[in-house]
Amino acid sequence: MPDVAELGRAVAERVLRAEPRLGDVRVLAIDGPSGSGKSTLAAAVVATLRERGVPTALVSTDDFATWDDPVSWWPRLREGVLDRLALGLPGRYRRMDWTTGVPELGPVVDVPVPSVLVLEGVSAGRASVRPKLSYLCWVEDPDSTARLERAVARDGETSRPHLIAWQSFERGWFSVDRTQPHADAAVGLHPA
Repeated sequence: MPDVAELGRAVAERVLRAEPRLGDVRVLAIDGPSGSGKSTLAAAVVATLRERGVPTALVSTDDFATWDDPVSWWPRLREGVLDRLALGLPGRYRRMDWTTGVPELGPVVDVPVPSVLVLEGVSAGRASVRPKLSYLCWVEDPDSTARLERAVARDGETSRPHLIAWQSFERGWFSVDRTQPHADAAVGLHPA
């Protein structure tokens, strides 16, 4: 297994060398299938950037997606965060609240204008946003069974049927969206 902190430093360096494409903001998208390590890599990149004093914001697609709406929520993210940051204005959105077991719009999350926005999660590197990305990192573990078990460990056993359906959806989404072939880098955090 690669050193995640070292990988986070390397991705941070690449992002800082890239041109901003969302106004003055550099956007790093970390995309890939569920359970592959996207959140882990995002945390390492954010930690590196903040240690260097780089104003950094992290937005996860998990704050928007639900089992029934895996990707069509995108206009909420675009209008509330991306369009505003492009104008040099702070963004904001309402995070999905799962505390009752049924997702509903929850608390407001403010997104101050950063130097780097890390956009992490399934569909973060979708075709419609690629022209605004400074860097797209694809994280994959080809072992779908291992990914499923990691996701179940994270989300709980009751999520297993939803995660199985989600993995099926992801395969179709990534096939059509062609995210991986457009990535600037592809990494694996788990041994093959």
